Amino acid sequence: MRSTSNPAFRNLPIGSGGYGQYGPNVGFSQPLGGGPGYGMPQAPTGAADRPMTVDDVVVKTGLSLGTALVTGVLTAMYTISQARAGGSLGTVVGLMVGGMLVGLVLSLIMIFRRKPSGPMTLIYSAAEGVFLGAITGIFEHLWPGIALQAILGTAGVFVAMLVVYRTGAVKVTPRLTKWIIGATAGAVILMFMNLLLGLFGVNMGLRSGGTLAIVFSLVVIGIAAFNFLLDFDMADRMIREGMPSKWAWFAAFGLMTTMVWLYLEILRLLSYLQND
Repeated sequence: MRSTSNPAFRNLPIGSGGYGQYGPNVGFSQPLGGGPGYGMPQAPTGAADRPMTVDDVVVKTGLSLGTALVTGVLTAMYTISQARAGGSLGTVVGLMVGGMLVGLVLSLIMIFRRKPSGPMTLIYSAAEGVFLGAITGIFEHLWPGIALQAILGTAGVFVAMLVVYRTGAVKVTPRLTKWIIGATAGAVILMFMNLLLGLFGVNMGLRSGGTLAIVFSLVVIGIAAFNFLLDFDMADRMIREGMPSKWAWFAAFGLMTTMVWLYLEILRLLSYLQND
């Protein structure tokens, strides 16, 4: 069985057929024609154990993303107003740290709890929106227009990788999966080392804004983009295995974690380019 670099999908329950035997094989890679459920047998409306469909994943992901956007925009607007007024940014820093910590705690709970939860996914999305909104507001105050560029860049990468996955232009094979997982682990280790050494005054140059930092950010963006392929593949297999519809919330959570990482890295890269 292929694995994934996204920790959200690592602890899924395993049945005799992979994730469980709840229904026939359908998923993202199947044509989206036909009736509701894309070829799956119809369960009674509202049945808690009906197999999840592509629609379930799309709706849950859309709700999660929408929640993050609302809290993010509101937080960014507040941050910009505070910065322009010349007031203290202590509240903004508090929102940033608070959103980050709440998001981190909820993500760890969901990963190790191994149970999907709509409310927890939406609260996680709201917290990440506050965290990203505070950072975005500061960057937008320094470089007007950078927020829209980052949002469009993230959306563009997401759509591009979805098209790549749907068309089969890049196949998610065991070898590719291992490469992506290894690259992700390597990038995380380098970022952690850069942070740790920075505390002792050692600058590796990975986040300094120079040429090396730009190249590193481009590489990390590429790795994050390829992680979307693993997320799509994992959600696809959850659908094919017929996991209950409630697990669509877990798929949405996994996609959100990758999207948050990608957005942060694109925002960072754009800030480097503003300085050149």
